[in-house]
Amino acid sequence: MLGATQPVPNPLAYYMHRSPWWFHQFETLCNHFIELVVPFFIFMGRRMCIIHGILQILFQVVLIISGNLSFLNWLTIVPSIACFDDTCLGFLFSSKEGCVKDQVLKIQAKQAAGQRLPLRYGCYVRKVVNVSFGLLITYLSIPVVLNLLNSRQVMNTSFNPLRIVNTYGAFGSITKERTEIIFQGTSSLDPNDPMAVWEEYEFKCKPGDLKRRPCLITPYHYRLDWLMWFAAFQTYEQNEWIIHLAGKLLVSEEAALSLIAFNPFEGKAPPRWIRGEHFKYKFSRPEGKHASEGKWWIRKRIGPYFPPVNLQGLQKFYEARDWPYPKQN
Repeated sequence: MLGATQPVPNPLAYYMHRSPWWFHQFETLCNHFIELVVPFFIFMGRRMCIIHGILQILFQVVLIISGNLSFLNWLTIVPSIACFDDTCLGFLFSSKEGCVKDQVLKIQAKQAAGQRLPLRYGCYVRKVVNVSFGLLITYLSIPVVLNLLNSRQVMNTSFNPLRIVNTYGAFGSITKERTEIIFQGTSSLDPNDPMAVWEEYEFKCKPGDLKRRPCLITPYHYRLDWLMWFAAFQTYEQNEWIIHLAGKLLVSEEAALSLIAFNPFEGKAPPRWIRGEHFKYKFSRPEGKHASEGKWWIRKRIGPYFPPVNLQGLQKFYEARDWPYPKQN
């Protein structure tokens, strides 16, 4: 995923994608080691558990700096913090009299001196709750584990009404080629006129303009740009919201335009027609011809993604789905 086919690449993804073949083999080996072997370090004592935490956090940091994967990797870091005990994290807390660290040190000193502290009633209650909760999670996880072992594994699914446990995956698979949907508008009366001038809308982060440097936004998340990546390897029939967005652009709706980086019709009348064009994108080579021209991307037209639509033609489409019809300002 560290390359051109991730949802929203950043500048480092460009260079990592064009790295030598041996580097890609090395990162693949590291990925398998950290995801398949390192998790078992948790059960191998304190030191190995700490090593597990360090490696997992470093792994997520590499993913963070090499791609705009929103907050996913930041959240993944949180469980790894539990791998570090009080001794490791003690420097983060104050040693002043009465503070948490001071109280912990006093308790540890008493335990080291052989003094046994009486267990309070709350400790027994907490132990019962913890064991009960552990047994509940184990029981509810049975269908989840069976699903993971199934050749027809289902992603992003909950297996109980309370949604306590579930399967989650950001991506079922990653395509080997990147395709993009490019929105274009024209003021021409006839969209089929060869002389019609089609102007492109530019989104805030997703690839569009070949000369625009990939953005760096993590952990912020441009939801629309992210969804456009998914829609690009499906059809507009599977993503009807694409046509919904086109209708809003036909009236230059302010809320829709706030999600767009560049509106070619700003200060002018809204377009009469909007269409979606389908392109194949790939990174240029750092020392190649296109890169020397300032192009980060190379693209080739695949064909139309959705045909030209106008406001009148979308009226029945909107009514059939009970969507509010866009109104011209």
